[in-house]
Amino acid sequence: MSTVIDQAVQARLIASTPEARAIPATLRYTRTDPFAVHVGFPPAASLDGSEVQWTFGRELLAAGLRGPAGNGDVQVWPCDGERTILEFHAPEGIALVQFRTADLRRFLERSYEVVTEGDEGGYMALDDDLATLLRDV
Repeated sequence: MSTVIDQAVQARLIASTPEARAIPATLRYTRTDPFAVHVGFPPAASLDGSEVQWTFGRELLAAGLRGPAGNGDVQVWPCDGERTILEFHAPEGIALVQFRTADLRRFLERSYEVVTEGDEGGYMALDDDLATLLRDV
């Protein structure tokens, strides 16, 4: 079984103009970072023309599929039965990105095959991380 999941999805960037625009995105989950979900957007989706990466809790994504979740830089809520909104806060502003709920659910199901929900702590390499931290000090 793979320890990394990369799933390409289509998203819609919701702008202040009446037209939302489609953008590709990549969802990523790795066994070595079992609590986190990573979302990547191409340079065309950013204001400065650089690739954008966001990392947030897998638990937050799961909760946001059921109802509004998050109160920090990343917030997630269901828009209707078919779409889910991810809201990203940065110093440059706020981005609202809409995903198909089915894509997010499929991604979460695949991530639970890699690390079962609730078992994330068993995959943390705390001894290795502590050794690296102390070596770098």
